[in-house]
Amino acid sequence: MSKVITLTDATFEAEVLNSELPVLVDFWAPWCGPCRMMAPVLDELSLAFDGKLKIAKLDVENPAHQGLASTYRIQSIPALKLFKGGQVVKEYLGYREKAMLGAELVQELDI
Repeated sequence: MSKVITLTDATFEAEVLNSELPVLVDFWAPWCGPCRMMAPVLDELSLAFDGKLKIAKLDVENPAHQGLASTYRIQSIPALKLFKGGQVVKEYLGYREKAMLGAELVQELDI
């Protein structure tokens, strides 16, 4: 079962900015084909990295979330941003296969 967290404006600060674990946030939209392709990849990685990394998603098409999309300068999707200590430390643009993204995360997180 996936451990991907669905974010809202109300939960972003607690789940991402104040998280003790690093957080990979998927900025996505329902109409985006590559975004939909990322969903199973992120589901699998959420299980593989359980306890080491949180994975979350934020629908940038939701009018309530457009402030966050603007704050994090989301201009194309899918956009994945890795947060550590409340700061963006890495950005991944476009679709990534599980093996590629997993290897990049292992290297970035040094795990």
